[in-house]
Amino acid sequence: MKKIQPVNANILIRLEEPEDVKTGGGIIIPDIAREKRNEGVIEAIAPDAAKTLSVGDRVIYKEMTGTEISFNNVKYILVPSDDILAKIVEVDEI
Repeated sequence: MKKIQPVNANILIRLEEPEDVKTGGGIIIPDIAREKRNEGVIEAIAPDAAKTLSVGDRVIYKEMTGTEISFNNVKYILVPSDDILAKIVEVDEI
């Protein structure tokens, strides 16, 4: 079995496939017409990357960063650890 192991402080983020969006009138809005989401789930972390992140964390990363790749029919993006802006966490109250 092969897997991707990031190096040089990069983080591998699994991109989620967006669901089809329909307007009230039933028109389907294609992917290219929608705003790109800059979030995903961390799949792997380089040994020298951020220590505050772990595999499975949902994160938000900078726009116009990283390299999108496809591996085993799954879309990923390799992002430098410095381009991770936030981690999405569950809280009981604000």
